[in-house]
Amino acid sequence: MDLKDQLKNLFPEHELEETPIENEPKKSIWLQDDPIICKYEKRKGKPITILEGYTGADEDFKKLAKELKTKLSVGGSFKDDKIIIQGDYRDKIMAILKDKGFSVKRVGG
Repeated sequence: MDLKDQLKNLFPEHELEETPIENEPKKSIWLQDDPIICKYEKRKGKPITILEGYTGADEDFKKLAKELKTKLSVGGSFKDDKIIIQGDYRDKIMAILKDKGFSVKRVGG
């Protein structure tokens, strides 16, 4: 029995008024006209994917980095205006960014 049922038992003549809950608008990430460069490198023998060329705010780029890392379930970091993702995930990252509305350019390999 939840709280609404308990209140209904205590006050049977009271009619419940439903108030609409206003959803806060989600802040979207700023989209740019220039393509984000997605390149592949090997550092210490391990593959990494690097995203660079985003001209928006650092906070937006950090949100994008976190979202990519959670969707791909991989590690990575944000340094020097670059997102570094562990592993070769260029195709998946490019698909995710294109779905978000970014233009992406593949560099290397």
